[in-house]
Amino acid sequence: MFIDKQIQVLKYDIEPSRIKSRSKGNINLSYLEGFDLIETANKIFGHGNWSYTITSLEQVSQETNANQNIVICYKALVKLSVYSLDHSKHISKEDVGFGTGIAKTLADAHEGGAKEAVTDALKRSMRSFGNQFGNSLYDKSRNHQAQSQATTQIPNSQPTPSQPQRQQPSPQAQYEFISLYNLGLQVLEQGNNFVVVGEDIFNKKDSIKACGFRWDASRKVWYLPKQTQEAA
Repeated sequence: MFIDKQIQVLKYDIEPSRIKSRSKGNINLSYLEGFDLIETANKIFGHGNWSYTITSLEQVSQETNANQNIVICYKALVKLSVYSLDHSKHISKEDVGFGTGIAKTLADAHEGGAKEAVTDALKRSMRSFGNQFGNSLYDKSRNHQAQSQATTQIPNSQPTPSQPQRQQPSPQAQYEFISLYNLGLQVLEQGNNFVVVGEDIFNKKDSIKACGFRWDASRKVWYLPKQTQEAA
């Protein structure tokens, strides 16, 4: 159902900078944020090529803790559907999630618990598609680091298309620019830039520009400085 580029991206190891961590008791938990998963699904599957529905949402318990906060627990069942690019085929996954809302007011506790339960169920449904959706985080034998990679910028150094010259496929670019790969294009590393290659580029220029690439008339190439992409 998926095209080859989508399958390749789904198999990549997850970027450490996407992994967050929190402590629960004496345990350090690694996780992906909900908005991150939604953005990843949009990039890999495409806008409009996936959706989810809340099959059920029910309150499990309610109590008051020692700080006189209301504590409400919810359970959610979410169904995730992912479609092929032409929508002729689809895959559905379903999983359960739990959430706890803690607040001074009843309304805020209900809101927090319900939202957390739905997000947790969506995460569990998405992880069946592999590493890009956090499946590897459930492997307790792996050592995940939730530290962002620092980038060093050289003062007064401008990434120009004339800089050098070795071109190679970029796994990260396949993930970031999956929409271009879906059009049959490729994104290569060339010195300090990403460049777009492929057939019929002129008729696909609007999609290329939407990804932030600029046209270099002298070399007749669409390019994007790596530093620009890192800062995005």
